[in-house]
Amino acid sequence: MEFIELKNVFKVYTNGVSALADVSLSISKGEFVFVIGESGSGKSTLTKLLYREEKPNRGSVYVGGINVAKLRNSNVYKLRRKIGVVFQDFKLLPKLTVYENIAYPLESYGMKSDEIRNRVLKAVERVGLKDKLRSYPNQLSGGEQQRVCIARAIVNEPKLIICDEPTGDLDPKMSKEIMDVLDTINKDLESTIIMATHDKEIVNRMKKRVIYLHNGVLVSDKKKGNYIEDENI
Repeated sequence: MEFIELKNVFKVYTNGVSALADVSLSISKGEFVFVIGESGSGKSTLTKLLYREEKPNRGSVYVGGINVAKLRNSNVYKLRRKIGVVFQDFKLLPKLTVYENIAYPLESYGMKSDEIRNRVLKAVERVGLKDKLRSYPNQLSGGEQQRVCIARAIVNEPKLIICDEPTGDLDPKMSKEIMDVLDTINKDLESTIIMATHDKEIVNRMKKRVIYLHNGVLVSDKKKGNYIEDENI
């Protein structure tokens, strides 16, 4: 079995909106995969299924051999400890410093302070923010805040990193820097990265695997693919 497998997945929300329709795909360990498509195509739903923010109506979702759709709610936290998530809107805690924001998930696990410090310092070094440890989120640029989010996502060295539109609020220069950080992490940590995005320039520049969703249906899956426009379906 591959590291991630979706088998005949259907997701319909309670308001009747069909988000995914019979989606099946496999992703290997260490892959970097872009998930693209217009707004409402099912990109965010697909990523939420992987860390059990949502559950499918039908089908199975396997991460590391575990059918996460069947996980008991009381065990979801164990799954999420092994997954890093990077959001478009950062979700940083405004009253905590950079160090404290990155350390927060480790503290919630009950990790010892020395181990937390070692991991935080390693994570900030990977994202190039060693000189910002005592800064607060409102003292950082958008690109720097996103680097903090990435550091928080990788502080536990997860085997899966999920990014939901991480460059959506950034200018092209900052976007390129963030993608270079993620590309390096993908190679250094051998983490699988799945990124939902609308950013055509990034997808075309990086030449990674590209999964294209349209109205909840997987219509294209290409290695070293380009961004696909709706009219090219």
